[in-house]
Amino acid sequence: MADKELARVRSKFVEKVSNALLKELLDDLLGDGVLNDGQKDSILEENSNRADKARGLIDMVRRKGEKACRMLIAHLHSRDLMLYSELGLTCGEPAQPAAEPQMKASEPQMKAAGPQMKQEWSTALLRTPKEFWEKKLNDSDVYPAAEKSIRNRVALLITNIKFTVKRLNRNGAEKDEENTEKLLIGLGYEVVKYTNLTGKQIDDAVIRFSKHPKLRETDSVVVVIMSHGKLGAVLGVNWTKEKSDDEFPINNLYEHLGTENCPALLHKPKIIIIQACRGGDKGSVLVKDGAGQDVACDDVQQPGDIDDIEEDTLEFVNKEKDFISLLSCTPDTVSYRDPVNGSLLIQYIVDVFFTFAHKEEIEKLFKRVMRRFEDFSIQNRRQMPTKDRVTLTKDFYFFPGI
Repeated sequence: MADKELARVRSKFVEKVSNALLKELLDDLLGDGVLNDGQKDSILEENSNRADKARGLIDMVRRKGEKACRMLIAHLHSRDLMLYSELGLTCGEPAQPAAEPQMKASEPQMKAAGPQMKQEWSTALLRTPKEFWEKKLNDSDVYPAAEKSIRNRVALLITNIKFTVKRLNRNGAEKDEENTEKLLIGLGYEVVKYTNLTGKQIDDAVIRFSKHPKLRETDSVVVVIMSHGKLGAVLGVNWTKEKSDDEFPINNLYEHLGTENCPALLHKPKIIIIQACRGGDKGSVLVKDGAGQDVACDDVQQPGDIDDIEEDTLEFVNKEKDFISLLSCTPDTVSYRDPVNGSLLIQYIVDVFFTFAHKEEIEKLFKRVMRRFEDFSIQNRRQMPTKDRVTLTKDFYFFPGI
């Protein structure tokens, strides 16, 4: 019930909401007819400070019933997604699904663009119930995630958008950076963020991150790197076809964050997500999707430029533990990116994590992301993310909202 949701978050809403957001919410509710001019003015004029105005708003809306409460929650979601997620709200004015033709039982089954039973994706990160978290704390098959360690979480986010060679610029990657940062913050991580780095700078950033003071207290880390790539490497912003040494070897992640070089992360999950191609083929050109949007790929090699692929296999380190990686594609496939909405991988990760991270462990979440790609194709183009170098010995849960 939306009324109970607002009652639960009332004190935190009063503490966190800003004057600017209050005015926007009042205008929204006035436009909806939930409030009239007199009620809006009374909230603003009869309360001397911000907190009292916030109390006046939420209490008046609750008195108006369930629909009014849903509309306030929906406006809060559209106006300030970070506060919405921080409050742990999960319901709002429901979206109306588009009408679909009903298939008769006698009609033959036709291949559709998506599955017959569509998954409803949450538009905000769902909150883990406290009792679920408390139960998992006593489970020996689950990585420990005490409240103090959750408060000390830290993540590394590196996004290459602008390249020296302008035709390599990754349009839409700004959206990936924005969406990933919001997701990580919602999961409780302090985000160390870099943009537009060379291969050497990426390496230096990972080394600095491996010495972050919070690592001794955290229960886990997440590292997200987004750029162009080839098999075994992520490309720096100065990479060119003629001078192709501006690269960051992916294997360095496991060396820098492994037990020998980063003992602070011993027995702690290290989650790695890489949005970059792992090789070149005929998919490395602009293609059209069904909606007419250009979709780019994150491979910089042209057909025929893949002579060294057999030499570029990932070298596994013998002594590594508690890693799990999700790479955006298999070695012989490119990764696709919408120039407006960002990469498919990040879009799907946000959908899956918002909807299921409150109750499912990381390997199951990654599997759900991979399944989203089963129905994705552009002409004969395909993409399939790959779990790699999985050395987790237990289940890891994010427990958002704890």
